[in-house]
Amino acid sequence: MATILVIDDEPGIRSAVRGILEDEDYNVLVAEDAIVGLELLDRGGIDLVLLDVWLPRMGGIEALEEMKRRRPELAVAVISGHGNVEMAVRAVKLGAWDFIEKPLSIERLLTVVRNALETATLRQENKALKQHKGAGIPVEPLLGHSTAMSEVCKLAMLAATSDARVLVTGENGTGKELLARYIHANSDRALKPFIALNCAAIPEGLVESELFGHERGAFTDAVSRRIGRFEAANGGTLFLDEVADLSLSAQSKLLRVLQEMRFERLGGEETISIDVRVVAATNKDIRAEIEAGRFREDLYFRLAVIPIRMPSLSERKDDIPELCDAFLTLANGIASRSLSPEAAEALAARNWPGNVRELKNAMERLVVLSDEVVISRATVEKVLGLQKAAEAAFSDIPGRYLDLGLQDAKELFERDYLAHKLKESHYNISRTAEAIGVYPSGLHAKIKKFGIEQEK
Repeated sequence: MATILVIDDEPGIRSAVRGILEDEDYNVLVAEDAIVGLELLDRGGIDLVLLDVWLPRMGGIEALEEMKRRRPELAVAVISGHGNVEMAVRAVKLGAWDFIEKPLSIERLLTVVRNALETATLRQENKALKQHKGAGIPVEPLLGHSTAMSEVCKLAMLAATSDARVLVTGENGTGKELLARYIHANSDRALKPFIALNCAAIPEGLVESELFGHERGAFTDAVSRRIGRFEAANGGTLFLDEVADLSLSAQSKLLRVLQEMRFERLGGEETISIDVRVVAATNKDIRAEIEAGRFREDLYFRLAVIPIRMPSLSERKDDIPELCDAFLTLANGIASRSLSPEAAEALAARNWPGNVRELKNAMERLVVLSDEVVISRATVEKVLGLQKAAEAAFSDIPGRYLDLGLQDAKELFERDYLAHKLKESHYNISRTAEAIGVYPSGLHAKIKKFGIEQEK
């Protein structure tokens, strides 16, 4: 969970921004001036700062310069009133990520926050990749020597020697993004950016901006130019996760760029040429999606020059002991923990519907819940028993949730929950917000996001 520090001398602004961001599951700290904000910053753990440019004791510009001196990589977005736009522009020139004008727009605020946090994460990931590559250390090697994984590794290395596009398919938790990073790290593009985008998480109206960027004034909240993911990945690799979740309109625009390797930013006239290697992934049956008319066949052929299917854990049970050892070391920090033969047998015999991700989580739980150097079967069964209890708690969930991917299920449940609560309160926004513990502004944003309408 990202931590955001809000520095503003207006209590109402601090309270409103905190409520909006906490509704989006961010951890939020607040400060009434820059002196207090810098003290909080020095404690560590802050990913983004929202900084008012007009503050007592220490002005926003001075505070920005001090923050950048202490943490050059820190993402800072400035908040300005209409009369302070010049100061906000100056702040951007000094290294601020972006600026937000008062009165605050919820949509604009959340867009700036999301973009700033995603870009900061990408910069950290690319820095780590470059350091790994420079040291001659492979980036998270593909573990396992089963027949299924040996074939995947062979295809991955062949793909890494070319610029051919790759389409990775497989169930959730099998390691599709890990494979994409492995291909990039072993390619001639390793020292260039690796940019990842979860296509399922982009609202339809923002797809074009996310992929291709936009110019200032392209739409209501476009107050400054934004570089899209294709442009950010120039020279490197763009990973399009959950690509089958793109709308047909977005697929058409993506196809055009893949054909031409050039585009214009939204609202712009300049044609931008790019050199990008695309690796895409999906957990859906892509052939079934094509037959159902939800995915363009011509786009499939553009993406699947090299198709690679990541096997489920049930297809590579011979790899479970090796994976367990690696995850135990990763979770513990040292290689002193191991599994008894009986414990390893119990783990290998279990079904893992969450695949490698679920197995990794189980190893982390074992490290936390056990102080055994050699972890016994009894401890494994105790941990798995806790996991079974958690699984049983979902036995009454309607099938319409269970048939979806995690992100889709979460959004459908949230929509159903909010619609039910709104109906209970006869669509009184204030009363509903109070009942479920959110701010009215946050509830309004959710109603707009999910398109919830009052029943007649």
